[in-house]
Amino acid sequence: MRDEVKRLWPELEWIQDPDLRDKVTRTWVTALERSPLEPRDLETIPFTLLVPDCPATFMEHKRCVVHIARRSAEAMQEFLGRSLPIDLDVVVAGAILADVGKLLEYEKVDGVVRQSPRGEALRHPFTGVALAMECGVPDEVCHIIATHAAEGNLVKRSTEAWIVHHADFMSFEPFKTLKR
Repeated sequence: MRDEVKRLWPELEWIQDPDLRDKVTRTWVTALERSPLEPRDLETIPFTLLVPDCPATFMEHKRCVVHIARRSAEAMQEFLGRSLPIDLDVVVAGAILADVGKLLEYEKVDGVVRQSPRGEALRHPFTGVALAMECGVPDEVCHIIATHAAEGNLVKRSTEAWIVHHADFMSFEPFKTLKR
């Protein structure tokens, strides 16, 4: 399963800390082992169930979020780094893990993706944090998982969490008004 995770996520190599990279990888392995979805499903299922007939896949969205988050963090480091410290490893790890809980929130029945009973009870930020904590992911990365979606509007986000939150919504909100 590790090889499948590495195939899905070449961006794991961007995480400089080998221990953090291993914990992020382990979280994805654990999620895939417990998910009713197969790794290949992530390349075909829609990234959200909130947009009818969403044309973007889970992995297209997720990899886009990671790239937006990294580039944004790098620009912020370049121009604001003197006054606003940003941990790039935390940004990348958090972006890669932000939607890992969707592997427990979604299921595929008769070829159709839908929210699972667990997903109805616990949205993906909650299951994602549980998976990550079980795999030893540090709290500052778990904070990003917990706060990347609307649930995070009720707490104080870290700088890294703001970056991932906005990267996620930049590649989500336009689909709600997309003309097809």
